[in-house]
Amino acid sequence: MCGIIGIVGKQNVTERLVDGLKRLEYRGYDSSGIAVLNDGKLERRRAEGKIKGLEARLSQDSLDGQAGIAHTRWATHGIPNETNAHPHFSGRVGVVHNGIIENFLDLRQEMSHRNFTSETDTEVVSHLVDELLGQGLTPKDAFALSLKKLKGAYAFGVIIDEHPDHIYCARAGSPLALGVGDDEMYIGSDAMALAQLSTKLIYLEEGDWAILTPESYVIYDLNDKEVERPITIISGGPAMAEKGQYRHFMLKEMYEQPETIGRTLANYIDEYRLVSNMPEALDFSEFDRVIIIACGTACYAAMTAKYWFEQIAGMAVDVDIASEFRYRKPVLAKRSLFIAVSQSGETADTLAALRYCKEAGVKTAALVNVMTSTMAREADIALPINAGPEIGVASTKAFTSQLTALAALAVAAGTSRKTISSEQQNELVKALIHTPRLVKQSLRLDADIEKMAFEFSKAKSAFYLGRGTQTPIAFEGALKLKEISYIHAEGYAAGELKHGPIALIEDGTPVVVLAPFDGLFEKTISNLQEVASRGARIMLITDPEGAEHASSLADDLIVLPKAADFIAPIVTTIAVQLLAYHTAVHLGTDVDQPRNLAKSVTVE
Repeated sequence: MCGIIGIVGKQNVTERLVDGLKRLEYRGYDSSGIAVLNDGKLERRRAEGKIKGLEARLSQDSLDGQAGIAHTRWATHGIPNETNAHPHFSGRVGVVHNGIIENFLDLRQEMSHRNFTSETDTEVVSHLVDELLGQGLTPKDAFALSLKKLKGAYAFGVIIDEHPDHIYCARAGSPLALGVGDDEMYIGSDAMALAQLSTKLIYLEEGDWAILTPESYVIYDLNDKEVERPITIISGGPAMAEKGQYRHFMLKEMYEQPETIGRTLANYIDEYRLVSNMPEALDFSEFDRVIIIACGTACYAAMTAKYWFEQIAGMAVDVDIASEFRYRKPVLAKRSLFIAVSQSGETADTLAALRYCKEAGVKTAALVNVMTSTMAREADIALPINAGPEIGVASTKAFTSQLTALAALAVAAGTSRKTISSEQQNELVKALIHTPRLVKQSLRLDADIEKMAFEFSKAKSAFYLGRGTQTPIAFEGALKLKEISYIHAEGYAAGELKHGPIALIEDGTPVVVLAPFDGLFEKTISNLQEVASRGARIMLITDPEGAEHASSLADDLIVLPKAADFIAPIVTTIAVQLLAYHTAVHLGTDVDQPRNLAKSVTVE
């Protein structure tokens, strides 16, 4: 995840901006940069690689200014190099940005008369603001109007030539905090960036934007109405600062998902050409079968991927629980690809399965969040999910990043095996590009789901039902509830109800039904009616069209934004995460460190 820090004050800001970037190194990055207003004029220094490279540039060519912005970039659009590093300039405007601008290609086309120098989506923002300034708008109005033209997830820090006492900032989907100081104001992508600068933080809400001067700040909401947001006093050291305004790391990590999914996509698709972008070492036309091995939550990501690989690429797929894989002595064909899925890259059973396949001469890949892990080092191909550090034991953002990466891999497999046309590839990639925005919209249901969770928390047992790609998400929803609330829960393929589980349904039994309006909707609703007729309390998770057809059958209704069938499992995941989280909070459990569980299982 990229990092942002900005300072506007009455003293030189360069050294403190660099210090702030160092506190953000834990987020991961591949380049960095800094821009200041020096006597009202924009200047910047950028460098590929680690911050020490930027420091070396600054030692050779110093930079002074009393207002500045700085950035650590994890590449999305364009390769990691100095040209694509932030801040981006256009005329009078300098910008740093976290997130993804979905409509940047359309905006570039509209401004094709301007000179674009990078491959990034971010550069379009600096051009857009500068273009509006050229039409005579004030900086405030130009920035506000630019935000209305953007689609996607973003956090911005903006400085403008000849306005040395102002920083403009905004957030939608990506987090951003303001810091209040004495004759200084600050912005940061999280509280860690500001931990040494201020203990008084203001967390911008979705759609907020603000203007900062050394002595003041003004915040506006999505409708450009001036608003006040509460000041949070941060205490308790860096760990508390990292958690920010969130009650738990798990909640913070759920809210990071629009950004982390975007980071994952950056590694696997080309948003310019709307095609998959795979490592050269991975050619799916060389394989007849895929074997995906994982444990726990990662295994449910693998189960979802089985549907994708079979439907899109026509590939036979085996999904195995890592702890059982070696002991059944599986028959392995040479034209198989083994994919280990693990957040840590150290899961003992999964690592042992990877080694088993390597010894059998099968090509191996590791889909991991830690690229220095044992699996990443030992596999033939290391595939990152780029979710950033995940502190909560119950996986959230790592899971959706695993799903995202596997979805992109399935598109790549279909492309290389020629089971989908170039037009179909484009449509699938477009659907993936929309995922961060749809996840962001789904998170807005947080308060509604919290209310529903109060009754849900009274249950002793619960069931989750789904069909097709929603089935593994039902398994994951049940697992999340068990992990952090300690309520017994089971996930089932909805068609399996009559093969035993329906015997457990009685008055008031909570049943969570995952049913977006897709080709299996009617069958799922038929199963819903079967449990409803036996007294179950139904929570229906669907989309607007599904709600129109079946809302009367539900006791509780969660309406997610409409998503393409391909990415619907990722969107549905947000609802089951929030439900488990709020249920656990109502019960007072230790959400971040549930009993008996460890983040990484490194022994059998």
